[in-house]
Amino acid sequence: MKIKAPVEKNSTYEVTIEDLTYQGMGVAKIEDFPIFIAEALPGEKVTVKVTKVQKSFSFGRVEKWLSKSADRVETGDKKLTQTGIAPLQHLAYDAQLKFKHDQIQNLLNKTDLNIDVLPTIGMDDPTHYRNKAQVPVRMVNGQLETGFYRQHSHDLVPIEDYYIQDPKIDEAIVVVRDLLRKYHIEPFNEASHTGVVRNLMIRRGYYSNETMICFITRTQKLPMVDELVKEITAQLPEVTSIVQNINQAKTNVIMGKKNKVLFGKETISDKLLGLTFAISPTSFYQVNPVQTEKLYKLAIEQVGLSGKETVIDAYCGIGTISLAMAEHAKQVYGVEIVADAIEDAKVNAQKNHLNNIQFEVGKAEDKMAEWQQAGLKPDVIVVDPPRKGLAASLIESATKMQPKKVVYVSCNPATLVRDVQLFADQGYKVNQPIQPVDQFPQTTHVESVTVLERA
Repeated sequence: MKIKAPVEKNSTYEVTIEDLTYQGMGVAKIEDFPIFIAEALPGEKVTVKVTKVQKSFSFGRVEKWLSKSADRVETGDKKLTQTGIAPLQHLAYDAQLKFKHDQIQNLLNKTDLNIDVLPTIGMDDPTHYRNKAQVPVRMVNGQLETGFYRQHSHDLVPIEDYYIQDPKIDEAIVVVRDLLRKYHIEPFNEASHTGVVRNLMIRRGYYSNETMICFITRTQKLPMVDELVKEITAQLPEVTSIVQNINQAKTNVIMGKKNKVLFGKETISDKLLGLTFAISPTSFYQVNPVQTEKLYKLAIEQVGLSGKETVIDAYCGIGTISLAMAEHAKQVYGVEIVADAIEDAKVNAQKNHLNNIQFEVGKAEDKMAEWQQAGLKPDVIVVDPPRKGLAASLIESATKMQPKKVVYVSCNPATLVRDVQLFADQGYKVNQPIQPVDQFPQTTHVESVTVLERA
């Protein structure tokens, strides 16, 4: 028997917003049937028009606010919400921090783990923090534009002020965009797979101020390259690297495998906790250096390194956590599946004169099984996995090595809570509150540090 939803598409209803989803959408209910509503906040009364009805939930948009939350702030550019660049910009910053704390605490409360969560560590200025931009280059209404895609589409919305990016990066995007227009360089057309410039990537060192411009092209040749280099370096004196990355594939993957240096060096450098890192076009490097320093300091402090410990960093990337830990440990082993990242990590260890680190390419669970058979006994294992969290095989490999502590740096509360339960099954308990850190203000993402100890 088919159950009819209590709401109909294109009908309007007066509702009160009860909660926020993990994606930051307001939730209202009619006869316990949820309506998810963008830009609506808990406590607000709104007239909502239902735009889509599914079997067990629906989506709607606000037609009229009947009352507004005290936590609402008037936003500037609607484009930042439409594109998902700043989906929480309408929520006061203190309330954003509480929302992120509650994300983790609410998920934990549904388990029998009984773990507390500390207040989220925020930023003094929760804007203009990103040190990296990747923006599409497309033709819009007959003119080359840079911007961001409207959510759930590939329609480009032209943007000049990205709000959460370093203003110098915003400035660089506009300069390069105007030069591409000046020299009539053709933007990429996804439908026909034609055109030259697919994307621009700009990276800027927070401490060094060194700036990299990377043209991601469909073609081997970038027209007017000498003129572009000359004008970019004249208008943007902080640019120390201009690179062309070639991606000829029919794919949504942004970067190709081949880089050509057009000007300066292949890398820029920046500092993190006093350590120097070389950052290439393809390096994974945290986009919010201010909060990353807080995050890594916390991880080091909470694990209580004394200089005698052996540490394994199971997702080491270009070595950011590994190097930070190496200054406080006896020996660090880093493992990462991306071979280029391991090459970068080795260079970064040399740059910082750290000789107590060994980096290896491979799957973390396989390497840890190898190291265990070789008799390696780590005191601490650090994991900083992607959003999908840890594979069960990694948790098994890690716990078989019987470290005293596991430091879990998470970017997804749902997979963190799942993995903490799996560690608990292996005899590892969380004995101190979880600490969230706001790495991505104005967005719904939340990072956190959790320390698990062998019972």
